[in-house]
Order: sequence, then structure tokens, then C-alpha cells
Amino acid sequence: MTEKIGIVGAGIVGLAVARELATTRGAEVTVLEKEGRVAAHQTGHNSGVVHAGIYYPPGSLKARLCREGVALLKDYCAANELPYDEVGKLVIASTRAERPQLSALAERARANGVPGIAELDALALREIEPHAVGVGAIHSPHTAICDFAAVARRLALDVVELGGSVRLSHPVRAIRQRPAGVQVLAGRRRFTFDRLVVCGGLGTDSVARMAGHPGDVRIVPFRGEFYALRGAAKDLVRGLIYPVPDPRYPFLGVHLTRQTDGEVLVGPNAVLALAYEGYGWRNIRNFRQILGWPGTMRLARRHWRTGLKEVRGSLIKGAFLSGAQRYVPELTAADLIRARSGVRAQAVARDGGMVDDFVVDVHDNVVLVRNAPSPAATSSLAIARHIAGIVPALVR
Repeated sequence: MTEKIGIVGAGIVGLAVARELATTRGAEVTVLEKEGRVAAHQTGHNSGVVHAGIYYPPGSLKARLCREGVALLKDYCAANELPYDEVGKLVIASTRAERPQLSALAERARANGVPGIAELDALALREIEPHAVGVGAIHSPHTAICDFAAVARRLALDVVELGGSVRLSHPVRAIRQRPAGVQVLAGRRRFTFDRLVVCGGLGTDSVARMAGHPGDVRIVPFRGEFYALRGAAKDLVRGLIYPVPDPRYPFLGVHLTRQTDGEVLVGPNAVLALAYEGYGWRNIRNFRQILGWPGTMRLARRHWRTGLKEVRGSLIKGAFLSGAQRYVPELTAADLIRARSGVRAQAVARDGGMVDDFVVDVHDNVVLVRNAPSPAATSSLAIARHIAGIVPALVR
């Protein structure tokens, strides 16, 4: 008999998992998505950067799956004529105090097998980005950009062509585990699967509770807001310009990112959101759940100064601009216009620690992707292979 596997979530990770299971296991896959389109949340609201693997601890799941995922994604985009452009990235130290950390990043990138990493001085970095300034930089020439939403739409077509289905507007309402499988009520339909894989992103906690496995971490949403460069200011940025990240946080700081359509984004910041889909300040619908998790308040108490700084950047354009001017001083307030925002699903432990690596749990017939923030889009095809390898095999 054909194995029946359900996947919750039609973001890029869920769709990649569905495609992988249909291809390698010959499974009949059904993707359940509460929204009316694929890539509605994290996949469709990011900066489109294909990360090369500079930041992640060697040996971590993030480091391994990022490097594997880059190669798979590049080939997939080429095979399906999807945009993919190796525009290159500079990580710039703006002060001498950041030089040691910059060198450490270069060593980490080499340990992860990132190709072409070069350490540059203040003059050499301007050969790559003529309008950028800093005391030094590392250059990753093969860091790329793509359209992750377009990749997700192509993956959804693959799923259907492989005999599966993508059920949009099918929010999961209940899950019951049975010895022989899993029953799922989604929308107005009841489905029975042999296995269920939850790639719920911002909705992970809700689905995990339905499955009876709330776990020891919770998703805490962080809103990232973007500006876009206007008119001729776009010519001030050739590729990707990043700051040296703060090692205390998984966020990379405000950066400048060229897009596949020629636009240039500035951002994102990282503001605690009070709704899982809190793309603006007015949405606070989940504040009780978010603030009710002990880890949220412990995290806030530990990092309140940084939190206030991020809020200031959100509310005051000049504060946001000054972060970008550290690296491209020619920018002015008139060059920046408000653009989209996104929300990052960040797992936080009870003690207030932010979970850094990808986390996947297996509970009998249910597989839960607990934490898959950036670089999950970059790593999606490799994550799918990893998950396919740990979904329990069906024994008849």
C-alpha cells in the first residue's frame, strides 16, 4: 500500500519536505495550509538572501544543512529557470573593535567550507562596494539572492505533478494520534495519514499542542521591518552589505540587500511582536500567549536595552537610517521609503535562551519542526532530505 503522509504548512520548508517524501519514499503527500496561497508568511517576507554559511558554528545542523542547501537550491533554480544571482556579500567592520570578531567569522566560514572567503582592508572593500566604508571586511563572492516565494510556488507544482496535493485554506483544527496513524481535521475535512510532519513556522506551538506535544520551547515572534531605497540611491549598493553581527543574538543586524528585481532593501530590525503574524504595531492578538511563556519575560529582562534600541529604530526613521549610514554614509532620509515587514519564528526556551540551531522532534507518527529560522529558506531542500531520513518508516 502507498504510504500516506500529511505535511502541515505550505512554506518553503513544508513544500520541500512534501516533494522529497513523494520523490524518495513514493509517498502520497498532502500539504495542509491555512492561508489561501503558499509562502504566505516567513517564506514570502524575507530579504531573499541565499546564505553561504558564514555565521553558523561548525558541526551544527545549521552549518551542514546550509552548505548542502545552497548547492541544492542553486541547481534547483537553474533547472526550473528561477532567478538566482551570486551578487556577493561584504560583512563590514565599522570600528577597529570589531576586527577580531570579523577575523573569527572568516575562520568560521572557512571551517564550514564557504568558498572564496577573503579578508579585505578599508581600500579593498571599496573595490567591491565603492560607496561603502569600514575599517575592514570579509567578502563572500558566492553569496546569492533568489526569490524564495517563486521557489515555493514551483515546489508546490512539483508536489502536484508527483501525485500529491496542496490544500490551501485548510487550517488544522484537531489532531488525534492512533496506533495505526494520525487523524487530522483541517478546514471542514477529516484526513487520515500514516505519518504527519509539522512545518508550521509561526503556528508551530498551536499545532504541537493539538498533537499533544507542546514541548520545552515556544515560538516567540520577532518583527523585522524594511525600508527600500528610492531612485538613484539603489546604485549605491551593488550586492549585499552586512554589519558584524552581535554574537549574543541570532539576528544579523540592519543590512542592505539587493533583490532579484533590482530593488534594494534596508533592514531588518528585530522587534518583539505581540502576535504570531504581527506585521504591524496594531496587531497584539496573541500577547497573552507570547508574554505568558516564562522564557519571553526572562529574555526581555536580559536584553531590555537592546530591545529599546530596536523599538526606537522601528518608530524613528532617523535611528534606522543611522544604522545604514555606518556602512553607506551617502544615504539620506529622502532615499528611504517604508517597505514590507516580516516576522521571524524564533524558538525560546523556558530559561529565556534563544534556540540557535534547527530542531526537529519525532513523536511516534508525528514529526515536529520546532525551530527553523534563517537560514531555513536557503537550507530548505537539505532540511527536507534530513527530515525524510528521520520520518519513521511505515511497517505493514
